[in-house]
Amino acid sequence: MDEQSSLLALFTSSFLAATLLPGGSEAVLVGVLLAYPDLHWQALVLATIGNTLGGMSSYLIGRLLPDEKAVLKKAGGSTRGLEWVRRHGAPILLLSWAPLIGDLLCVAAGWLRTNWLWALLFIAAGKFARYWAIAAAMN
Repeated sequence: MDEQSSLLALFTSSFLAATLLPGGSEAVLVGVLLAYPDLHWQALVLATIGNTLGGMSSYLIGRLLPDEKAVLKKAGGSTRGLEWVRRHGAPILLLSWAPLIGDLLCVAAGWLRTNWLWALLFIAAGKFARYWAIAAAMN
């Protein structure tokens, strides 16, 4: 696989991993960084953008849900994500990268009508920090 195809695969896997679909992008990031170490920053930026867009798609789903029952059904009946977003606001979205709770937090933030710009910034910061930590651990 060439550099452009690798970066496209990374972006795609990063986006899908941040949606309500199962998947992970960490292995793809590691593969790209091992194959093309000179693409370090491009890979981090593309993975972050893809994962952030995926998180924002979950946020949008939350915005489109009509009532709390629909949000609870998406969340498997748990109100934990809603409570966290109510208590902490947009900064809790720094944890949007976390398995199991990250998607829930993004959906809850959308449903609670958290300011989309703050949501975007905190989601992006959390996701970049996770990818940066993975890349740093490789060195």
